[in-house]
Formats: sequence, C-alpha cells, structure tokens
Amino acid sequence: MNTIQLECFVAVAEHLNFSRASEELKMTQPAVSHQVRSLESELGVKLFNRTSKSVSLTEEGLMFLADAQLILKTALSARERLGRHERFIPFDVGCHNHMEMNLLPRVFKRLAEDFPLMRPSIRLVPFPSLLGQVENKQAHAAFGIKEKQNKSSLYFRELCSAPVACVCSPEHPLAQYDSLVEKQLSGNIIVCSPRQTSNSIFAVQSRVLTGASPEHRYFTETMEGALTLAKAQIGYTLYPDIVQAREPGLCYVPVTDMPRMSFGVYYRYDDDHPVLRRFISLCSRMIS
Repeated sequence: MNTIQLECFVAVAEHLNFSRASEELKMTQPAVSHQVRSLESELGVKLFNRTSKSVSLTEEGLMFLADAQLILKTALSARERLGRHERFIPFDVGCHNHMEMNLLPRVFKRLAEDFPLMRPSIRLVPFPSLLGQVENKQAHAAFGIKEKQNKSSLYFRELCSAPVACVCSPEHPLAQYDSLVEKQLSGNIIVCSPRQTSNSIFAVQSRVLTGASPEHRYFTETMEGALTLAKAQIGYTLYPDIVQAREPGLCYVPVTDMPRMSFGVYYRYDDDHPVLRRFISLCSRMIS
C-alpha cells in the first residue's frame, strides 16, 4: 500500500467519478483505475461498485475511507514537521453529523490559543465506525449519546442531559406548543437511517414511526437529510435538543414524556495526548 494508491482511492471516493479524479490528480484515467484496482487486490476487498453509468462506495470502501484519509494526513504532517523542524500536534475529533460539528468552533478557538502547534481535524464518520476509531486510536475523542452497552476501553464524560425534542419548521402545527407529549405527535415523521444515529435515538424515532400510517413515514440516510426535509415543512423529526448544536431555522419542542439522553465525549482511558484533557475541560464548560 502506498500514498499514490491512497490518493487515487480518496479522489475517486470524493468525486465518485474516475474522470474527475484523474483531472484533479493530473493522471490519466487508466492510471487512476490501475492504482485503485491494485489497492483492492492488496486489501482483498472491493472498494467501489462500478457500472457504466455510476460509481459508488461499497460498505468496505466507506469504512476504509477514513483510514485512507488518516494515513495521508499523517504522511503530510510528517513531511511538514521534517521540512519545518516544528513539532505539530495533530488532534482528531469525531462527529456523527454537522450538528455536533457546530459545537467545535469555540472549543477549537481556545485550544488554538493554548496549543499554537495543534493541528485539529474533524472526522465526520458513520455512526457504527466512530467509536471504533477512538478505541483504535484513529481519533482522540468523539461526541455521542451514551448507550447502555459501552465499550470497556472507552470513558464517557457527560456534557449535558438533553430532552428529546420534536424538531420542525416554525410553520409546522406542532411548533405552536411550548412542550409536547408523545401522543400529541402527529403528521409526517422523518426518520434517519440507523447507520447514522445512535440506537437510543433510533429507538425513539422507530417507536413513533410504528404508530404512523405509511403515507406519513419519511426516511432519510442522514440526520442532515431529516433536518432538510423538516425545513421544507414536509414533516418533523425527533432528536436530542443540545442547545449549542441547534440547526438555525428550526423549532425544538421538548417531548416531556420521553426519557432524556446523556450527551458527551468518548475517549480512551489510557490516552495521554497533551490536548485531550484540555479539550474535555473546555467542552464541559462550554456545552451544557
């Protein structure tokens, strides 16, 4: 495995088009295809589904994308350190969606003041993979909802206890209420794929979904998709209300008879990264 193979794989994964990837890399398309095929042969898995009309990542390709990006970033960081004789401090934080990413600007601003050589990176990763990356030391910390079953090598620091909210546009009939109970939820419900949300959130969404008639059920691949449909006044979705992570242009109405959810940071017990403890401390102060 070499960086040329990885650069070709990442470029194709980002564009989902071999021709555009070859233009970006300034390589011929056959050369890019050869590098990807050789990488697949070396890994023993198929990374892309290819047809005459489309290219898409396989499940293995999606899982490997974060690893490939990390390897390339590490190689680039090493070249920079050797070239400038500076000791940069890479620091990777995992997020499941853009709402969680909204929590980071203030925290990173303070961290950059305390650690000028820090080079932060945000990893937006499908839900099942993210905690595994923290466990395998591919990311230093990750936001998430606390689940009943927790990986033994990870520690969870609660940042807030968030009520489940009905998230809808200001024009939605449910937006007129200050609070709701589950039996008041009506109309179109939008549910996210279980691959992109926690088991606790999906369980809440599914419970309401089963009581809705088929014509009132909408499904999206990501939470960003669910929020987009909510903004379009197509329906409502259910999600923990973390105030600092709220999406602009939407109403968050608490559903009072649903259990609150513990939102926080996962990290390894034995991770002695110089930035990690300060990151956790800042998150505890700024997110509540």
